[in-house]
Amino acid sequence: MNIKELEIKATEVRCGIIKALHAAGSGHPGGSLSSADIVTALYFDEMNVDPEEPKMAGRDKLIFSKGHAGPCQYAALAVRGYYPEEELLTLRKIGSKFQGHPNMHYVPGIEMSTGSLGQGFGAAGGMALANKLDNDPGRVYVLLGDGELQEGIVWEAAMSASHYKLDNLVGIVDHNGLQIDGRNDDVMTVMPIAEKFEAFGWNVIRIDGHDMEQILDAFKKAREVKGKPTMIVAETVKGKGVSFMEDQAGWHGKAPNDEQAAQALEELGALLEKQKAAAGSQDEQ
Repeated sequence: MNIKELEIKATEVRCGIIKALHAAGSGHPGGSLSSADIVTALYFDEMNVDPEEPKMAGRDKLIFSKGHAGPCQYAALAVRGYYPEEELLTLRKIGSKFQGHPNMHYVPGIEMSTGSLGQGFGAAGGMALANKLDNDPGRVYVLLGDGELQEGIVWEAAMSASHYKLDNLVGIVDHNGLQIDGRNDDVMTVMPIAEKFEAFGWNVIRIDGHDMEQILDAFKKAREVKGKPTMIVAETVKGKGVSFMEDQAGWHGKAPNDEQAAQALEELGALLEKQKAAAGSQDEQ
């Protein structure tokens, strides 16, 4: 899938996020929207997965250690074909398989139940180590929030992954600079992120987390690294794609009302039409 097609899919994922959160009346739009480009690149290009066989042997796995951004993973899996997109509208409702945070027992494609920050990172390291021991070719990817780096368990997991030379493990920090209580730097600074992971023995790649070409190139480079895990520090914008949500801590954990959802979908719809027109123009050349 080319870059323009991936950009279209990312916008479709963002539309799914907004629709699901609006229907639920609660949830976390900010960090879901900021990670949409990265997650789209993983499911539609980088990872070896099959919606028809979610438990396929040797598959790659994506763990959302920032489990509150589960709506992004749900939407991406829906667009990828794991289940009908209309099912997203049952998010957080009684009897729905889509809980507020990812649950591996109900949703195909979810590899680990997460939500308690930091634990998903450690679980991903364990999966990568197990793959090494089992000679399983599958790679493990794990998405972290930057505020999540305030958890001590993250650094235990980082030390472990480096010690065991888990070059089949790739972490991505969604570095949007905001968390539930405000800016990271005001709450508890996590800087310098890249240098910290380098000190823990990781290969580190810095990118613009909304530039699809940079995202794909980072994953390619990570595959070439041997003997150490890779951490991609992705600079992103919280609420990316929806003008009134962008870079606003207040949209960390608040669902849009009817008017706000309509505006968000109108903006994303306009972007989608523009992207499709550009892709069509490229095809004609």
